[in-house]
Amino acid sequence: MTRRLSQYFGEPVRPKNLTVLDILIETILSQNTNDRNRDVAFRRLKERFSDWEAVRQAPAEAVEEAIRPAGLAPQKAPRIQGLLNWAHETFGTLNLEFICTWPEAKALKTLTGVKGVGVKTASVVLMLACQKDVFPVDTHIHRIAKRLRLIPEKASAEKAHALLAPLIPKGKAFSLHINLLRLGRTICRARNPQCEKCPLRDLCPSAEKEVK
Repeated sequence: MTRRLSQYFGEPVRPKNLTVLDILIETILSQNTNDRNRDVAFRRLKERFSDWEAVRQAPAEAVEEAIRPAGLAPQKAPRIQGLLNWAHETFGTLNLEFICTWPEAKALKTLTGVKGVGVKTASVVLMLACQKDVFPVDTHIHRIAKRLRLIPEKASAEKAHALLAPLIPKGKAFSLHINLLRLGRTICRARNPQCEKCPLRDLCPSAEKEVK
């Protein structure tokens, strides 16, 4: 499956210079919006404030204005500042890269202890910021895994992380995550999946049913 997806979509390139806080804040901004709006809001934050400490100490209204393109600014601004305050109060610093040196279980437990940070977001932090071989399960991957019968139909997203982790080939978590995400966005969509175009069609028990 990993090989087929890489042949179909290409081998994804890891982003560089992403920090733990960058990923956490981008995740907050991404809620209920698209990638473009998230990126615009994140860029505006970076342009308007010198660093994350400046964001932490800024008036809420200033943070709201900066992130307005992402939508839900009155809700997202206090979440971002709450995250920054948590880091400052818990560790005395906003540089959280030391988390990348921790055992995976400890890092996941710490990150998921932050309000609004679930196992998916914590896994994305470890995969992107820490370059760990961790496999996050988002909405698209959750759906695809069910259609492929890799997990039970009623398995929760959190349960899916535990069930899928042992199935991921060593060293392939990033590639498989990104390419399954691409598959879910372009072909294996929630509604009207394009099974006839899917590189995994012959492996998928749901394909014939979906086509009908």
